[in-house]
Amino acid sequence: MKPNSVLYICLGSLTRFSKPQITEISRALEESSHPFIWVLEFDQVDEGKEQWWLPEGFENRVKQSGKGLIIRGWAPQMAILEHASIGGFVTHCGWNSIMEGVCAGVPMVTWPIFAEQFYNEKLVTQVMKFGVSVGNEVWSVWATEELPLIRGERLRSAVEVVMGGGVEAAEMRRKAVELGKEAKRAVGEGGTSSDELKGLLEEIRGCKSKRRGVEHVA
Repeated sequence: MKPNSVLYICLGSLTRFSKPQITEISRALEESSHPFIWVLEFDQVDEGKEQWWLPEGFENRVKQSGKGLIIRGWAPQMAILEHASIGGFVTHCGWNSIMEGVCAGVPMVTWPIFAEQFYNEKLVTQVMKFGVSVGNEVWSVWATEELPLIRGERLRSAVEVVMGGGVEAAEMRRKAVELGKEAKRAVGEGGTSSDELKGLLEEIRGCKSKRRGVEHVA
């Protein structure tokens, strides 16, 4: 695959979309011009068996055409994101996913569901400006409750902005790559995160030494 040509979709391990929503996502991916990797959790459990709500024939079509790969359950997300072929990340905006996307330098299509995810989305789309929202504005109490239907056209449109060849896409990619470099510098030797961690460890050691001294005196 060419660099930055593949779309990666993972909307969290807790989110359970309805059958109509899975159908809309499937349609958007199939109609898109971009190959994809879609990590999909099971939709529901019926009498102990996982039920998959992919449209009939969808998986066979994308497999035979070579356009898509569907991964059921867990996937090595960081390894996937860091592959040179990945050009966009459709995410639920969980903080771990945001950080992994940033470290990999990949622009994002944001689809927040609940908790702090809407604030994380604003950071990506409005503050740092390396992502585009699908437009979900309904905050849910929990990821398994009934969620508003996002039409495939909205997802496909957001994907085209992030994965397209226009000026906006190029600028988002530039920002994402720069953020990735900064993140790696921060955790590297002499970086801010590395120094802060070392400082914390030194403080803990100091507290333990003081405690031992007090116990010895007592």
